[in-house]
Amino acid sequence: MLEVLHREFIYVWYYFTVQLRQIAGYWALGMVIGSLVSVFFKDTIHGAFAGIKDKKWGVWGVIPASLLGVASPLCMYGTIPIAASFSRSGMRQDWLAAFMMSSVLLNPQLVLYSTALGPTALAIRIISCTICGIVAGLLLHIFYRDKPFFNFEGFAPRPSRDTNPNLFLRFLFNLGRNIKATGLYFLLGVLLSALFQRYVPAEDFAALFGEANEGFGVLMAATIGVPLYACGGGTIPLIREWLAMGMSMGSASAFMITGPATKITNLGALKIVLGMKRFVLYLAFVMAFSLVTGLLVNLVI
Repeated sequence: MLEVLHREFIYVWYYFTVQLRQIAGYWALGMVIGSLVSVFFKDTIHGAFAGIKDKKWGVWGVIPASLLGVASPLCMYGTIPIAASFSRSGMRQDWLAAFMMSSVLLNPQLVLYSTALGPTALAIRIISCTICGIVAGLLLHIFYRDKPFFNFEGFAPRPSRDTNPNLFLRFLFNLGRNIKATGLYFLLGVLLSALFQRYVPAEDFAALFGEANEGFGVLMAATIGVPLYACGGGTIPLIREWLAMGMSMGSASAFMITGPATKITNLGALKIVLGMKRFVLYLAFVMAFSLVTGLLVNLVI
C-alpha cells in the first residue's frame, strides 16, 4: 500500500513540477505588471473614466466605459467603492454598469495570466469580457433608463494602501500583497491540473466538454464556473489543462465568464449593491451571456 501511494505521489509530483515550470513565468509576469498598473496607472485609469462623465456620447459611452473597466486593476471589493463615488458625482448608470461588469471579469493582471492559454483564448477572453460590459450597459439603458439600478448607500472609497513616498517600496509592498492574495490559489490550481492529468482520462473529459458535445459542454462549463472559481491565477492552470484534454474553446469561454462574475467573494458585495431582484437579474444575465458566447465561439472557432 505504501509503495502504491509513493508511486502515485511521484507521478503527481512530476506532473505538478512540469505544469509549474510551464506556467509560473506567466503568473510572475502577471504579478509584476498588475502591481505596476495598480501603483502607477490606477489613478490615471479611474481619472479617465471620471473624465468622460460630461461627454455627449449618449448610450455609446458604454464602449469606452467597458474598455476602461478592463484596464482597471481593482477587484470587485475595490471597484464598488470607486463606482459609488462615480455615481455620486453624476455618472450615468449604464456607463457605470459597463465599467463594473468588465472590471469584474478582467483586469491587466488576469490578461497577463491568460497569455498562458495561447493567443486564441486570450483574444476571446478580452473581446468577450469587453462585449459583456457593453451589453450590460445597453440592457440597463433599455430597461432601467428612468429607474435606479444600484444602491451604493454606505459604500465609500477606501483609503489606498499604496502611500509609501518611495515609489519602489510602494511597488514592492503592492507586489507582496498580490503574491499573498493569489499565490496559494495559483499553486492549488497547478496541483488540481496535475491531478486531472494523472487521474482523469482525456477521452472522457473531451466527450463531456469537447466539440462533439458542445451544447451540453458549454452549459456544464458555465455551471461549474459558479462554485469552482476562486481566483483568476488559480484557474489558469486548470483551463490550460482542460483545453489540452479536449475541452472546446466555447466551453472554456463560458467558464471564463461565469467564474469571475459569480466568484463567491464578489456575490456578497453585489447582493448589497443590487438588492435581491436585480441580483437575480444579474445572475441570469451572466449565465445567458456565457452560454451564448460559448456557443458562438464553438460555431466560429
